[in-house]
Amino acid sequence: MSFLNVLVPDRRPTLETERLILRPFRLSDAGDVQRLAGAAEISATTLDIPHPYPRGAAEEWIRSHRPTFEEGLGVHFAITLRETETLVGAIGLLITPRHNRAELGYWIGVPYWNNGYATEAARAVVAYGFRVLGLHRICANHFPRNPASGRVMQKAGMTLEGTLRQHVKKGTAYEDLVTYGLLRDEFMRLTGEQ
Repeated sequence: MSFLNVLVPDRRPTLETERLILRPFRLSDAGDVQRLAGAAEISATTLDIPHPYPRGAAEEWIRSHRPTFEEGLGVHFAITLRETETLVGAIGLLITPRHNRAELGYWIGVPYWNNGYATEAARAVVAYGFRVLGLHRICANHFPRNPASGRVMQKAGMTLEGTLRQHVKKGTAYEDLVTYGLLRDEFMRLTGEQ
């Protein structure tokens, strides 16, 4: 995996992996975001993506990325296929500067499930979080009904930390969250960078 800092006017990073390019979202991606994130299966496995996906929400979400990055509160990446530049999903870190930690979040469009794209992207973003942003901790959560997301977290080096019972409310139902985490020193040991 290599990290390619592309010089774009707002200086948000672009990361490269073997099969993927993780780049800043563009407003021209809004139609694909609307279509992919708007699937009922995506809403069912994520906390904050509604179904149906409201018209104009993709543009609003994309416009929020630059100020979030500039304020040091997060970084969002469009997951695109290296060979075709096809948008297949999203991944990012929501940063809590006071505690020098971030929460990893991602989704992959249904037509692109079961190809290992989430794992490949997660590994790159976790490495970016520790190596470039200097984070102390990265965590991630998933609903118990989405064990595939937990496998992504495990493959990214995270450790199961437990289940937060009825921790969030989605619609009218309280939901459990399965929580994974990784500390910087653990990441350094895993990658042999100590």
